[in-house]
Amino acid sequence: MSSISSDIKPKKHYEILDGLRGVAAILVVAFHIFEAFAGGNRFVQIINHGYLAVDFFFLLSGFVVAYAYDDRWSKMGQWEFYKRRLIRLQPMVILGMIIGAIFYYFQASDILFPMIGGMEVWKVILTMAIGFTLLPIPPSLEIRGWGEMHPLNGPAWSLFFEYIANILYAVIFRKFSNKVMSVFVLIFAGLLINYTVFGPKGDVIGGWSLNLEQLNVGFTRLLYPFFAGVLLCRLGKLIHVKNAFWICSILITIVLAMPRFGDENSLWMNGLYESICIIFIFPIIVAIGAGGEIKNEISLKICKLLGDISYPIYITHYPLIYWFTAWVVDNKVSMENGYLEGIGVLIVSILLAFVCLKLYDEPVRKWLVNKFQKRKVSLQ
Repeated sequence: MSSISSDIKPKKHYEILDGLRGVAAILVVAFHIFEAFAGGNRFVQIINHGYLAVDFFFLLSGFVVAYAYDDRWSKMGQWEFYKRRLIRLQPMVILGMIIGAIFYYFQASDILFPMIGGMEVWKVILTMAIGFTLLPIPPSLEIRGWGEMHPLNGPAWSLFFEYIANILYAVIFRKFSNKVMSVFVLIFAGLLINYTVFGPKGDVIGGWSLNLEQLNVGFTRLLYPFFAGVLLCRLGKLIHVKNAFWICSILITIVLAMPRFGDENSLWMNGLYESICIIFIFPIIVAIGAGGEIKNEISLKICKLLGDISYPIYITHYPLIYWFTAWVVDNKVSMENGYLEGIGVLIVSILLAFVCLKLYDEPVRKWLVNKFQKRKVSLQ
């Protein structure tokens, strides 16, 4: 949840949404671990739709940004908004790049990453420095060979688009009425359906490379869920059910774990499934999560912990995935022989996220708040 000024009455905190963000982040790590054994075949991948967690994050982000800032623009300028978003997100972006640089040479692989062994150190340092800004790496400086805009820490591509969404919201979309916003959301939904159902792949996988095709994927994935989240928050159509956190956790797990629909000759079937998930199911999950209440102290603590570590997990785990995937491919490790190491990567990813949160992210954000914001705000 975004920060709240001390001179404004605190708003309700959506603990369930925090918890769901953590559930989705852990599922992303599991998805990437299983991906190492899939040999690049998206049709056999376990937790097959784990990549849809990114689209879920975009929708959550739009909802939370609208909730935190829609009614504050009379007292807050654009620069103050940007400062708050940078303080919330940028420290872990920087640390994620540093971790990626530290792990880079350990990921060397003759099969998967043949460029790493002979890569000059200065290029790695330059890539890390550019990554600190989240500006995409041009293809001429790509140091891994996968064509990523952030080759030290692949998932940072979604933060690049997150920042674009925040700028679009602050400059343009916050000024729209609900009717105008609805028109744009419908247009964005149409673009999403056109790409997934009638496009060349039958899924939304992509967005992480600096070329026209991948940028098209990235914007297609960003625009509907983020601004649908904004609209959902404004409309206030929440769903009130008991045990909302556990129901939503089960729903998001089912959505992401669902096997791929159809085959290479019926790509539209999977595209239709993903469109339904992003356009309808994800907003329903968020509406249930925002409309639910947690009365159990244990569940409340679980949601808080999951919410706290969700972003650090997402932005720091992938350097471990590069290494793990290289080990699996180089040694032709089957899932039966490598699942224990996979579980270890999952555990280490969670522990690393917790350490980063407590020893770096929270202290750094607290310092930045005290130094650069006139009024103290919470770190959430």
